[in-house]
Amino acid sequence: MKPIVKRATVQTPGGGEMELYQRDRDFIIQINGQELMQSRQHESELELARLGCAHLAGRKAPNILIGGLGLGYTLRQALDMIGPNARVVVGELVDAVVEWNREFFGELNRRPLEDDRVDLKTGDVVALISRSKSRFDSILLDIDNGPAAMTDSANRHLYGTEGIQACKQALCKQGVLAVWSAEPSKKFEKLLMSCGFYVTRFRVPAYPGSKTQSRFIFVASEDKKILPKGGGELRVQTRKVSKKKNKGFWNKR
Repeated sequence: MKPIVKRATVQTPGGGEMELYQRDRDFIIQINGQELMQSRQHESELELARLGCAHLAGRKAPNILIGGLGLGYTLRQALDMIGPNARVVVGELVDAVVEWNREFFGELNRRPLEDDRVDLKTGDVVALISRSKSRFDSILLDIDNGPAAMTDSANRHLYGTEGIQACKQALCKQGVLAVWSAEPSKKFEKLLMSCGFYVTRFRVPAYPGSKTQSRFIFVASEDKKILPKGGGELRVQTRKVSKKKNKGFWNKR
């Protein structure tokens, strides 16, 4: 068996410790000793793009925002689904994650950062979203551990009322918000509904064929007709709500 090698350690803006490990051709990123992502389990990252961009078929020049670069799987899948005139803005908070993609992860996904359609933005994706109005046809969020954020306190703000309202304002008419999550969350579904979205939740495997390790994708839009089929029960808020502020290491298949 190949040994596990630590490749790098960095401090996150929130004060946590992020570590990159490698075993043979596999990579894993941990935060404060907890698994955040790994290359052996990336099917749900692909599904985030498939579900969040399904409504873009036939559109000549869609604009997409991906919040969280990760290992690059969501970006690669989105690029494979769109045409040559599309644009993908990628927001990544941690500079080291960008560096690791270029140095270590490029061969995993055919070096998506070198695609001319990609506009990489480093820094707070919340600020990027807040500066955008009716700009994006799809917003794909895979930041931290999803709504149960554990890396940075600002990420919890993104998954709160103000963050979701900012996403809604940044979407074009008939736009879609898709959110990756490590676990189901009725609370988050209710939040999306309270912001005026139709919502459907998809349970997806961590890797093809897995029946025991699942992840979740929340897909939301103001237009229920463009949501992808096959998810959980379609949900929408039926009453007015006040807008007051309110993964195992190297798992075997």
